[in-house]
Amino acid sequence: MNTRAEGAGAKACWFVGASYGSFNDQTPRFLQEKIWENGYEDKYLDAVKSIQVGDRIAIKSAYTRKHDLPFDNRGQSVSVMAIKAVGIVKENLGDGRTLKVDWEPCDPPREWYFYTNRSTVWRVLPGDWTTDALIGFTFEEKAQDIDRFRNAPYWHERFGDSTVDQRRFKWTRFYEAVADKLLTYRNRRDELISGVLDIAANVEGLSNLQDQFVDGSKGPLKDICPFTVLGIFNRGITDINRKTIASKLSDLLGVSEPVPDTFEGIPILNNQRSWFFGYENKRQPDDIDILWEVFEQAIVFAESDDPDIRVKFISAYDEATQRHGVGWNLTIGLYWIRPWSFPTLDSQSQHYLKKKLNIEIEMNGPKGRCNATDYLGLLDTLQAHFQEEVYPVHSFPELSYAAWIFKDNDPTELPGATDLDEDDDEIYPSSEVVVSIPPIESYSIDDILNEGCFIPREKLEKILERVRTKKNLILQGPPGTGKTWLAKRLAFALIGQRDDHKVRLMQFHPNLSYEDFIRGWRPAGDGRLTLVDGPFVEMIKLAAKAPNFRHVVVIEEINRGNPAQIFGEMLTLLEVDKRTPNEAMELTYRRTDGERIFIPDNLYVIGTMNIADRSLALVDLALRRRFAFIDLEPKLGKPWREWVHSKSGIELEILVEIEKRLTDLNQTIEADPGLGPQYKVGHSYVTPPFNTPISDAREWFRQVVDTEIGPLLDEYWFDDLKKAQKERERLLEGF
Repeated sequence: MNTRAEGAGAKACWFVGASYGSFNDQTPRFLQEKIWENGYEDKYLDAVKSIQVGDRIAIKSAYTRKHDLPFDNRGQSVSVMAIKAVGIVKENLGDGRTLKVDWEPCDPPREWYFYTNRSTVWRVLPGDWTTDALIGFTFEEKAQDIDRFRNAPYWHERFGDSTVDQRRFKWTRFYEAVADKLLTYRNRRDELISGVLDIAANVEGLSNLQDQFVDGSKGPLKDICPFTVLGIFNRGITDINRKTIASKLSDLLGVSEPVPDTFEGIPILNNQRSWFFGYENKRQPDDIDILWEVFEQAIVFAESDDPDIRVKFISAYDEATQRHGVGWNLTIGLYWIRPWSFPTLDSQSQHYLKKKLNIEIEMNGPKGRCNATDYLGLLDTLQAHFQEEVYPVHSFPELSYAAWIFKDNDPTELPGATDLDEDDDEIYPSSEVVVSIPPIESYSIDDILNEGCFIPREKLEKILERVRTKKNLILQGPPGTGKTWLAKRLAFALIGQRDDHKVRLMQFHPNLSYEDFIRGWRPAGDGRLTLVDGPFVEMIKLAAKAPNFRHVVVIEEINRGNPAQIFGEMLTLLEVDKRTPNEAMELTYRRTDGERIFIPDNLYVIGTMNIADRSLALVDLALRRRFAFIDLEPKLGKPWREWVHSKSGIELEILVEIEKRLTDLNQTIEADPGLGPQYKVGHSYVTPPFNTPISDAREWFRQVVDTEIGPLLDEYWFDDLKKAQKERERLLEGF
């Protein structure tokens, strides 16, 4: 049977399950009766109704596996999806339940790895390399490029080609192994608590295992949940004590994975809330049992794509969050036991999600926290973003680590710890808190070059020297020369570390005003106007509070707005010799009489300017006098060729040809009296974004010319479109 539907390139494909709850696999019946049925009366109805006649459809079975894989999975679970049958939809009965399908069985089923989906009905659209690969594998019997998936951002930390020394998050193996062993103690907890108390008697830092009983007496815990066991070495104690306790616990449980060398980025419990349950005289009899249940369901859920298991996890999660002592700590515990499957919502991670990733966390559970639906909704959202190559993070461990080093927070707050409930002061044991300090992620010219900068090191050093001495610098050049890309990396190199808290990115535009950038009146929630600082004044205050650290404001397209009007009196204060309290000036909008502001010496400004845009006005001479200007040019040549070849796989011979054609075009542009060198076409146009592998380089270049360079040439020669068309044809002639 031909499973290539007419016009299939633009149509959705459907991957559907064939087992529902307690029912057995329905695949044989579906194939025999030439149908597919939705086994749910209240799920997926709208999705099934939207399936069209002629759509391609496949029966899938999703699961995880650790053994007998065609690649080295390093002992970690891999998502697998077996394709059991493929077909074409012949009729949709419109009830959300039944389709008539012309099926063709896959005997034996074909296994697909990594890119799977938990949903019983999964709509897959072509157009992305992952979906195109899945569709080609399923319906056209193309082989899966497993190496490409292994090394994609979402999977490369666990399965990619990096060496062991280069891999981060090696600690995850230990935590998962501890969780697996703990699960075997669910029905023999007396042995577990005995072993834990024995560790406490012989190791410093475990004085928090004393319970308060119903009869008023005190003594060692008589029962314990698995999350609290993990919490004995994931609290605010020294790393030495954490390693010692983890080692003793490992011996008790029989874990073979090595104890982590460091605990960087792993969320810890507040010492005042290091149990997941209350004292015996405050807790319900089944509180600890409930925690064991959500612990087990979480492990099963992480290892399965069965939607019915998701339902069981939801029930267990919501039951657990009703109990004293759980709160946000439950998400930390879930992250510990399966860090690749669950996000942690400790206070620092919540802050990072909101401030950096701009993700609002739904909180419809007890005491304004997440219920299971909120939590899994966030989980699904994040996993979708992790597939994006340009997203700041690509896994839950990477997210937790990024939150840990994120500097836009309260330095007095315990990293990774959650807040206590107001009514829980007497429920939890407390002790002194030890705060772990995030490391500094250094950044230098070497990093700029390693990330794909084609400017010689000597010029980069001179640019950095100019911004150090002048304080204000503008990168100007033709479109596609990487001005914005370089500006932010120069900012990191200037401050010596990758720290988004010390770098503020802004873009000027014609509607931007002084009130937006410096300070102005804004409506408040009560309808009144309030005076609000703009981003530049915010950075002034941040820099003033940390005079030993450099801070940078990066302004994209600084001449697209009206810089003199936007900066206002700050234009004067930008000068190097006016960055002292003696030169402080009053702002147009003052909070108090006599309020005066100056720009600290440790605040720098890096701008970018596209001088080929005819719609932009010339820069005010007063502004020009306060900035150093650096010209950027198209940077083709050997460094560019080698970079693109290594990152995108384009053959060097083709890159030489592309370089020659673009160089010839730029020579024509430069010689044109109506244009000139500032209108050259930059190398960014012919540098594939974000290291995207290019399978057909010639077709890729033709598309770049047709959709990017060609329209740019039409703008350049708007009064001579025949000239623009001629140059476009020259670029592609014989290619």
